[in-house]
Amino acid sequence: MQTKALLILISVLFIPNFIFSQNQTIRGWVLDQQSESPLIGAMIQVLDQEPTIGAMTDAEGGFVLKNVPVGRQGLRVTYLGYESQNLPNILITAGKEVVLTIKLVESFTTMQEVVVTAQVNKDKAINDLATISARQFNTEEVSRYSGGRNDVGRLVANFAGVAASNDARNDIIIRGNTPTGVLWRLEGIPIPSPNHYSTLGTTGGPVSALNPNMIGNSDFLTSAFPAEYGNATAGVFDINLRTGNRERFEFMGQLGAFTGMEAAVEGPLRNGKGSFIMAYRHSYVEIAGAAGLNVSTSANPKYKDLTL
Repeated sequence: MQTKALLILISVLFIPNFIFSQNQTIRGWVLDQQSESPLIGAMIQVLDQEPTIGAMTDAEGGFVLKNVPVGRQGLRVTYLGYESQNLPNILITAGKEVVLTIKLVESFTTMQEVVVTAQVNKDKAINDLATISARQFNTEEVSRYSGGRNDVGRLVANFAGVAASNDARNDIIIRGNTPTGVLWRLEGIPIPSPNHYSTLGTTGGPVSALNPNMIGNSDFLTSAFPAEYGNATAGVFDINLRTGNRERFEFMGQLGAFTGMEAAVEGPLRNGKGSFIMAYRHSYVEIAGAAGLNVSTSANPKYKDLTL
């Protein structure tokens, strides 16, 4: 009798969450690529949805798409005088809103529709001085690539002209150049190897210290570097961190064999005029080993990282 009552209680607690958590919200901003000024009245539409799910940007360039089904969805962004942009394979989960910053390129042919695929947009770097051998990437790509282990270094090993030195580390070889010639920058500041257990003098390591859930739109360059990347001889990672949710507080937790145990929080500051985001990760293998679980390895790597 007690077991039956317990099962009924569990059903009452979890079934409503399952029913009402099949939709999520997408919010963000649409900006001009050059000036980063907000584009008022831009149209954002979720592809292949009936009835149509869409919204227009407000005076600050912001938009909100509500009741978007969970799963991978595509967006189309259009604005008069600008090239249209398609954003495919955006992962929508029930536990967290999706926040996007979309930048459109001004078009000189306003009378004819121009459709730009996602691949073409990725070939346009954020840095206007990086005209060739440069492309964008973001957290969506980092999490989507098979075998990437949520690691930026392993992601770019899938690009043309780039190869991984071995599977145990994320050192990359760009057009035959040594991995030590790769320059890492975070928010415009040069940094040493952003990896746990990195060897002195190298730019790679076994486990990345860059949290993929914190990465915003960033650049990867393989040659013809602008003068600001003066110390680069092989390639450049110009990493930007994303901004937190300006509308509401959100909390996230996840567990992965390579990314470890993670907890994150983000939310608005000063009545939505600013935001914060913070994430902490702890080695999963260390926690499992301390709990007496068999992790099939003789070494228990211990690492922690905090990003804010």
